[in-house]
Amino acid sequence: MASETCSPSNKLRFLLGMVLFLLMNMTTEQLSSTFYSTTCPKALATIKSAVNSAVSNEARMGASLLRLHFHDCFVNGCDGSILLDDTANMTGEKTAVPNSNSVRGFEVIDTIKSQVESLCPGVVSCADIVAVAARDSVVALGGPSWTVLLGRRDSTTASLSAANSNIPAPTLNLSGLITAFSNKGFTAKEMVALSGSHTIGQARCTTFRTRIYNETNIDSTFATSLRANCPSTGGDNSLSPLDTTSSTSFDNAYFKNLQGQKGLLHSDQQLFSGGSTDSQVNAYSSNLGSFTTDFANAMVKMGNLSPLTGTSGLIRTNCRKTN
Repeated sequence: MASETCSPSNKLRFLLGMVLFLLMNMTTEQLSSTFYSTTCPKALATIKSAVNSAVSNEARMGASLLRLHFHDCFVNGCDGSILLDDTANMTGEKTAVPNSNSVRGFEVIDTIKSQVESLCPGVVSCADIVAVAARDSVVALGGPSWTVLLGRRDSTTASLSAANSNIPAPTLNLSGLITAFSNKGFTAKEMVALSGSHTIGQARCTTFRTRIYNETNIDSTFATSLRANCPSTGGDNSLSPLDTTSSTSFDNAYFKNLQGQKGLLHSDQQLFSGGSTDSQVNAYSSNLGSFTTDFANAMVKMGNLSPLTGTSGLIRTNCRKTN
């Protein structure tokens, strides 16, 4: 048996196995902060300018572009799949329950893509544009910056079923939230930090109606004020800010709201409802710097979820369809 273990064929098998293992785990290493420095040196400045213009025109767009990145990455990785329109042969992600009549910002991505294509045709991926736009949106609303690693390529397909099953729902309890994020490699602490993105943006009545009419762990004055704009029936698309204090400033007011039982979504208030994440909400509520640092680090980690690199995928000319 000993001689068989050391035989040339077994050594070769071992070496081939190691090579395969390394190749399978190299995807994030292939991403680089300087990926476009020679092939499209003005790409990042172009994206930033367009995002600043869009957010200046409508502050809510900052939250929408951040959410676009999140909903892209949680479905088969950060590959721009959420941008694909349906075709005769493929039903994409735009009509999935978490996205339908909800995810927005596609036109901003289209504008950025056309500007970048005129600079450097066929070089910058839609997936990278979404990742950079999310960062620039947070910065535009007063939040932290982080280094976006680049070099993602675009998928050639999208998955309605994966979008329906992988994106955490606003109805989830704490255990469900922890599991949904754990499935993507995030700790409970990182989940709380990423949930802090709800310090900006708005949500539709349909996502919080049950909470404001039926739940008890909600400030009564807060609930009453929301009912005026979100009737028990109808008005599904009426909007309310996720952060009742400062919905266009990227700060830690979201966590302070949770302490006062003023979380808009059921899933928001679950982070501070006598469970294991209460202490983390308290920490972020009292320390803005701790929150923004952890948020930025979690966003880098999210941007590294299963990117297509090298010869995988393609660089779409139009983000809405394959070439």
